[in-house]
Amino acid sequence: MGWLPALGHWSQSKFKHLFYGFLLGFAFSATSTSISSYLKSRKRRQVEKFESRPIELRSDEIVSGVTGLIGNTPLVRINSLSDALGVEILGKAEYLNPGGSVKDRVALQMIEDAEITGLLRPHTGSRIFEGTVGSTGISIATIAKARYVSLFHTHPSLHSFWHASGYDATIIMPDDVAEEKVNALLALGAHVERVRPASIVDKKQNLARQRASHFAQEDPLDSSTSNFGSHSHTLHSTPSSVVVTTLSNIDFDKDNWQNDEDFLTKPRGYFADQFENRSNYEAHFKGTGPEIWRQTSGRVDALVSGAGTGGTVAGTGQYLKTVNPQVFIAIADPDGSGLYNKVKYGVMYDRREAEGTRRRHQVDTVVEGIGINRMTNNIELALPVIDDAFRITDEEAVAMSRYLVKHDGLFLGSSSACNLIACIKLVKKLGWKDGQHVVTILCDSGTRHYSKFWNDDYLRKANIPINEGLVQDLLEQHLPR
Repeated sequence: MGWLPALGHWSQSKFKHLFYGFLLGFAFSATSTSISSYLKSRKRRQVEKFESRPIELRSDEIVSGVTGLIGNTPLVRINSLSDALGVEILGKAEYLNPGGSVKDRVALQMIEDAEITGLLRPHTGSRIFEGTVGSTGISIATIAKARYVSLFHTHPSLHSFWHASGYDATIIMPDDVAEEKVNALLALGAHVERVRPASIVDKKQNLARQRASHFAQEDPLDSSTSNFGSHSHTLHSTPSSVVVTTLSNIDFDKDNWQNDEDFLTKPRGYFADQFENRSNYEAHFKGTGPEIWRQTSGRVDALVSGAGTGGTVAGTGQYLKTVNPQVFIAIADPDGSGLYNKVKYGVMYDRREAEGTRRRHQVDTVVEGIGINRMTNNIELALPVIDDAFRITDEEAVAMSRYLVKHDGLFLGSSSACNLIACIKLVKKLGWKDGQHVVTILCDSGTRHYSKFWNDDYLRKANIPINEGLVQDLLEQHLPR
């Protein structure tokens, strides 16, 4: 027992240091936990301030014009897929927006932001220019006609300058998109300029910028411009958009020139630039994301979305990751798009970019509205929140569209079909079967795709198989995790 005195001596001299070390460690741990909890709480409060009104039925209310119908779209359960997979596949029915697509949100946000910052003013003969495959153009043309301004209530003298529509619209688009989109734009009074499909940097997008830059300059070959005068002045605007005014006799160096009555009434040309404009992202961070979170009562396990400009997945994904960092974000990428490889391997490139292998020149797919082969501001915002990507073939997208009509009575467009195929692949890959909630975007309906995606003769000529059994095979297939 001679070792007991030595142990006692060790206990008296060492135990005190051990005890103090334990206290310091505990205090540090508690402090770190408190700081972490505070930061998480502050982040949630920052998100909460963006929440709009709760989702509710509109049966007993009156909304203010066509823009009052935008957003608060239903979240619909895709019964056939949900029952087959053992999870909840939920589609955000964006095709129910008044302009027929998710792009209504973006168009409204871009126009409102331009008005708030003084870049645009309706009923002045101003014109909005945009490059698009159709849906954004239709949304811009719809909202442009419906804009009003309270300025005329406080400045009666400006009534003499009143123009019938809020804005005119010039839409630059490829000449091989579905004719239904062109007809819709013409019916809405937009001027449509069609170009050969090409890189959006080289042709379509830059052409829209050029048209805005030369707004109001006389061009007898271009009926979209009016010769308001030979002078124009480019205003300070966002890094991507271009705003041109026809005003030439005002001193832009003087204070308060924005409120000059002459300036307020002069027409302007505005290039919206959905690919680079942050308003695209904001529309979904402030609208789509919060709506999904409330509609699911905070039960969102994954979001699946296509990416054309990147705004939808960037804004919606960032919001959902902010309120719950565990939400899994995945993109559906069609044939010919390089975004899949950018997410998986860090390189924006597609195998079909080799010379002579394309059916089209921009993104080699029958799918319209998603897919891209260059980086944009909104894609840059999206990449940090994307966890995975799924390649979707034309055959798979076509098969899903036919499957949904047969089993769910849903008549959807090509990008919606892509998203739902990606939902199946995600669920199979992660091994989910316990009621997890997978939300996706139903971008538009099939009514914009009669002449191509929903035209069996067109698909056969393009050598795209119509295999209605493909979806059932995929549902029954076991994919390795």
